[in-house]
Amino acid sequence: QVQLVESGGGLVQPGGSLRLSCVASGFTFSNYAMSWYRQAPGKERELVAVITGTSGSTNYADSVKGRFTISRSNAKNTVYLQMNSLKPEDTAVYYCNADGGSWVYWGQGTQVTVSS
Repeated sequence: QVQLVESGGGLVQPGGSLRLSCVASGFTFSNYAMSWYRQAPGKERELVAVITGTSGSTNYADSVKGRFTISRSNAKNTVYLQMNSLKPEDTAVYYCNADGGSWVYWGQGTQVTVSS
């Protein structure tokens, strides 16, 4: 049974930091590119960051470059998103995504709220 379980969301003040984690099970984690998406109220889901399975190459949305860092541990079947210098516009539900080409899986999401 495939599972992606996100954690680490919460309420943080502008300028603060959060670290999201996504623990995967039920598939060969190292074979999958892992991504974080987010969806704010009334907006479409958007790609935040992606990291490939073996080389660990990364790519980021322009809106988070220099503030967010995606990383992974294939030994722990976990992908992380370190979020620094958070802004109110980063408020959204953040989703973990696993893409193996033929198969794509999603987590349930974790809420991040940036507010004073």
